[in-house]
Amino acid sequence: MITGNIITLNESKNIVDCIKSLQQVCDEIFVIDSLSTDNTVELAQEMGAIVIEQEYLGDGIQKNVVLKHAKNDWVLTIDADERLTPEAAEEIKQLNLDSTQHDAFSMKRRNYIGNRWIKHCGWYPDRCTRLYNTKKTTFKNVKQHASVDAHNTKALQNDIIHYSFENLGQLFAKPDRNFSTRSAKIMYQKGRKANAFSPFLHGLSAFIRKYVLQTGFLGGVDGMTVALSSAVNSYLKYAKLLEYQRDPSVLEKEDFNKIW
Repeated sequence: MITGNIITLNESKNIVDCIKSLQQVCDEIFVIDSLSTDNTVELAQEMGAIVIEQEYLGDGIQKNVVLKHAKNDWVLTIDADERLTPEAAEEIKQLNLDSTQHDAFSMKRRNYIGNRWIKHCGWYPDRCTRLYNTKKTTFKNVKQHASVDAHNTKALQNDIIHYSFENLGQLFAKPDRNFSTRSAKIMYQKGRKANAFSPFLHGLSAFIRKYVLQTGFLGGVDGMTVALSSAVNSYLKYAKLLEYQRDPSVLEKEDFNKIW
């Protein structure tokens, strides 16, 4: 038996289809909600999910909240804008989780902009470990870019779908998300330092990695836009960190108790 796990914040557009996706393989589903102001909670409850309301603690920490509540050892964690393909669900059903020697299983992830599957810029196969035995491993307790800390992972053959962005504009300004500020806050709290060259150098490095090394140039306009958005995000992350270091008036107004 598998427990489904979804963390949410104002995901009313996604939560129903996400839960339906997990219902293919899970006998219980938890939604860990970060105090949504839309009807995410009501929709999740109508779908039979168990809702735990928890102010957002950071990515890995929030995903581990389910550990206090899940009845099963095996947990499948996906985001609200992700879906299991029928093929992935069938592959999971064929696993013998009671006797496997593996502590986790990874799946390839198809990232979409609108209805366009982005196959370059490192966006595919974008393998993610999402099904894991909580007796042996969990998500790392970090505030961003969390991953399952597994040591004996088996790669599954089928995909999950990730509806990353509704359009190209969201690459630069996704609603309710400010990734560069979030990253800058976390770096500042960790004592990271930036200098006047850091924003430019990190922005340029991000563009070269996405567009050249990860073959974004083969993806046409979408590949160029993904590479540019990565560069802009990296540039702003270090520019904001530098601003925290040298402008006390900005630092005083920033709420470091809030990740977003």
